[in-house]
Amino acid sequence: MPNMRYVILQLSDKLQFVEMPADYAYQLSALNLRLNKEISKLTTPDKPDLPLAVAECDNLDLLQEATQTVSGLDYINELERNFASLDESNYPLISLLTEIRALQAQLEQWYEEEAV
Repeated sequence: MPNMRYVILQLSDKLQFVEMPADYAYQLSALNLRLNKEISKLTTPDKPDLPLAVAECDNLDLLQEATQTVSGLDYINELERNFASLDESNYPLISLLTEIRALQAQLEQWYEEEAV
């Protein structure tokens, strides 16, 4: 079984638990912090709501049945869709999309290799 790590994200009073391959969890946390720093520079009024990475952990025991983890690839795919749909072509968005897509490609490759 692959070594997984969890990135815990917070938006208002809601927590989201993203299950990542351990080698890529830090990249998601760093990307999230950069997105939060740069999102204010975007000029489009329809910026996506962006949670903030608040923690990482190796083991996660969820105690509420309604609470679930999200696959890292599913999370990054949704993130890419949200940012790609913005009506803006300025530097911050292009740079952020490049970073999102780089992690997306790495995760896609990781999942393909694990499926073999």
